[in-house]
Amino acid sequence: MAHAKTSYVCLPCRASYKQPYDRDRERVCPRCTGTLIHVGSAFAPPPRRDAAGWRTLAVLLNAGVRFHKSCCGGPGYRPRTLHEVRERMTYAERNGTPFAEALVLRDLP
Repeated sequence: MAHAKTSYVCLPCRASYKQPYDRDRERVCPRCTGTLIHVGSAFAPPPRRDAAGWRTLAVLLNAGVRFHKSCCGGPGYRPRTLHEVRERMTYAERNGTPFAEALVLRDLP
């Protein structure tokens, strides 16, 4: 039986690829030969022309946020705009909450 596929992205190319997951194998972008980032099976990429969407995605990935399914609910809340990211950064700074944790809160208190 074949393994389920999961998503990998190349931020410089703004490209997403579905490939079988293998923890021991480093994935390489077919366009630029850079290293692909494993983002999870519940990932939906922004359109390539959406520069703000890809900047938002880069912030999430650099903070360690991924898009793995959690039971039946999918990956949970993820910010989709830079404005939402800025709001969460401000919240994290004011309340001492770790940045990665503030990014995935459904509703800010």
